[in-house]
Amino acid sequence: MQVTQRVLIAADKFKGSLTAVEVAERVMAGLRRVVPAVDVEALPVADGGDGTVAAAVAAGFERHEREVAGPLGQEVTAAFALRGDTAVVEMAEASGLQRLPRGVFAPLTASTYGSGELLRAALDAGARTIVFGVGGSATTDGGAGMLSALGARFLDVDGEPVPPGGGGLADLARADLSGLDARLSDVDLVLASDVDNPLTGPKGAPAVYGPQKGATPDDVELLDAALADFAKVLEAEAGPRAAEYALAPGAGAAGGIGYGALLLGARFRPGIEVMLDVLGFAPALERATLVITGEGSLDEQTLHGKAPAGVAAAARAADKEVVAVCGRLALPPEALGRAGIRRAYPLTAVEPDVARCIAEAGPILERVAEQIARDFLT
Repeated sequence: MQVTQRVLIAADKFKGSLTAVEVAERVMAGLRRVVPAVDVEALPVADGGDGTVAAAVAAGFERHEREVAGPLGQEVTAAFALRGDTAVVEMAEASGLQRLPRGVFAPLTASTYGSGELLRAALDAGARTIVFGVGGSATTDGGAGMLSALGARFLDVDGEPVPPGGGGLADLARADLSGLDARLSDVDLVLASDVDNPLTGPKGAPAVYGPQKGATPDDVELLDAALADFAKVLEAEAGPRAAEYALAPGAGAAGGIGYGALLLGARFRPGIEVMLDVLGFAPALERATLVITGEGSLDEQTLHGKAPAGVAAAARAADKEVVAVCGRLALPPEALGRAGIRRAYPLTAVEPDVARCIAEAGPILERVAEQIARDFLT
């Protein structure tokens, strides 16, 4: 008796080319061109970074939009996702690099205030569980802006609010957390991130991620010292736990917003694990005989908590076969095998011109999916 093939497409975005939803649509189209009757289920995934809200909406969550402060204080329209009393909040929606004008960086002044406004909006909407996806940030303020939006006060020696951004924390003398939104104590806040860096030091947020946000070596030094002082001031206000959180995995995520979330009582979990739970991946996996995952670049970073690695690990545990699609492949077959991926199909195998792969990612991905169908479904 022939086994009915059921394909689950659980891929992340191809950054700069295709959203996760578009990746699924293109792969589905390519598969059906070769095997028209194939049973396909699409479950776009994300690891907590940009695209997380879109993945939740594609899985049946309702999109809610709010006007909040962008990283430079300008008003932006940002979204969170809600289903029942579970919200998915993506900090990049409010405080991400994509919210900066093209070519503009603000490593010392960019603020996470708008991310705090999004969390407050989720509370207003009745959320009792909030998955807080962090990544892709324009900020290195330790979550001070977010905490301010939720009622905290950060003051200089004259009792005036310090300027926004990580640079402003160099003037910090006192913190007052007494005004934090009381509803936070009744919410299960989950910090979803693929980054386990501490707040400061050689592996901290400024040193590792500051340069990506335009920070010079002098900026990195200033920000690292300012965030270290931030943690000391908060230790005086909140006790030893504030110092412990600064060293905890995830504290350095998204410019240190992970630290602010931990102060709010968040539980740190790898972003892809959280999102697979939230999106209903387990029952979809049970229905599948073949899983197709992927992202724009399959490389060494993929193996450290990115979406395809999480999908492949879960699928391997369920004894399901996994293949991957990608724009660019920078992993040898043995590394793919250790990750649970039987074979990877890069766009560059069809079109060697990288510029064309980026510009025409959709049609080329359909051709890649046709090859997957010929290799695995016929």
